[in-house]
Amino acid sequence: MKLRIILVFIWLSVISVKVNAQEVKPLNLNKPEREQWFTDLGFGMFIHWSMDVQLGMVISHSMVGASNDYLNRYINELPKTFNPVNFDAREWVSAAKLAGMRYIVFTAKHHNGYCMYDTKTTDFNIMNSPYGKDVTKMLVDACREAGIAVGLYFSPDDFYFLHKQGTLISRVREEALASSNPELNAYVKKQMKELMINYGKIDIVFLDGMEQFSKTELAKVCWDINPDVVVTRGAMETPEQETPETPIPSPWEACYTFGDQWQYRPTNENYKTAKDAILKLIEIKAKGGNLLLNFGPDAFGNFPKEQQGALNEISLWMFINQEAFNQTEPHHTIKEGNMWFLTSKDKKTAYVFIDTDEWKYGDRKLFSIETLKATKKSQIFVLGHNGIVKEYDKNVDPAPVIKQTNEVMEISITRSQRIYNDRKWNNPIVVKITELDISE
Repeated sequence: MKLRIILVFIWLSVISVKVNAQEVKPLNLNKPEREQWFTDLGFGMFIHWSMDVQLGMVISHSMVGASNDYLNRYINELPKTFNPVNFDAREWVSAAKLAGMRYIVFTAKHHNGYCMYDTKTTDFNIMNSPYGKDVTKMLVDACREAGIAVGLYFSPDDFYFLHKQGTLISRVREEALASSNPELNAYVKKQMKELMINYGKIDIVFLDGMEQFSKTELAKVCWDINPDVVVTRGAMETPEQETPETPIPSPWEACYTFGDQWQYRPTNENYKTAKDAILKLIEIKAKGGNLLLNFGPDAFGNFPKEQQGALNEISLWMFINQEAFNQTEPHHTIKEGNMWFLTSKDKKTAYVFIDTDEWKYGDRKLFSIETLKATKKSQIFVLGHNGIVKEYDKNVDPAPVIKQTNEVMEISITRSQRIYNDRKWNNPIVVKITELDISE
């Protein structure tokens, strides 16, 4: 009986250590003005890419529970064939910028431990592949050249390191966590220092460990080297593949895959439509957050055509409506029916995102809004259109109209801009209303 009690005590102690390691409160030393800067960025591109993309598999996670034979081939053979000869950092960055994305977060090292940068800590890195070039440096340089904020994803969970150490690969076992593995903790800190020192000033860091201890330890390294860096995951709310039902205090960032998988999967993939992504962006911004939308290049460094096509549609929509995301913030009422709201920071201008299916070219629709109140000086515009001309029909007046009653604001809108050759455009229309009454 005594032995049983001792064993139970030991078991409870182990569980307690593990729980405490995971429940350490996040440390947030982000500067408030830098967090505001980050929130104003609004829309970013996430890029998951590692050498196991060659097999179209889940990034990193196949190592957990894998046989020794599998691990040996994964670690020793797979890197020998990774040669992304079509990689063009400027092309990636240009695509992101055209889509209205203001920052890029790149997987410098995922859980598998394979470094997509030039590191002195391990040979398990892209410099020892047939490609042999530092893709992280090229991407960072391209971002700076284009005026895009630089973000790096880094995982303190390192399956390669655990395997070399002789520790069973896991994300939840105590010995696999940095809080109980001092050698691992020291190793990932060295890597974080390399990234923060060798690549110039990094704007954003996304830390994707299983426990808060490791993320906080690495965040301290980041802030110590660059006090202006914004640490997202590890210091703020970063819901994954979901959006909060109600607004939460900024800053926060939701990250979503474009397909089902983070890394490129050539078959069995289900992609979102461009409209799906656009509606996610609108909802998240209306709730005060950022959208980090993930794309996965293939083994050669190309964005697959399915991703390219949808990204192009997003770019077209953002080209028309970019103004609505410049220096705007949530309204106290985020939504009425099929309309979402953002306002200028002085609340005098509102942007109304109207999501209506099958709005035919040339049709006029009437909408009533309770949360906004127009004044005699208020003006209304449809972003991207002059409100004067409907192509091939000089007798039609497509001008938007605004009217304030005692109860509601009424707006009458015509969809009059020809976006596609067939005149079909099922993405949200954005209406701008100025000189609002802000007395209430």
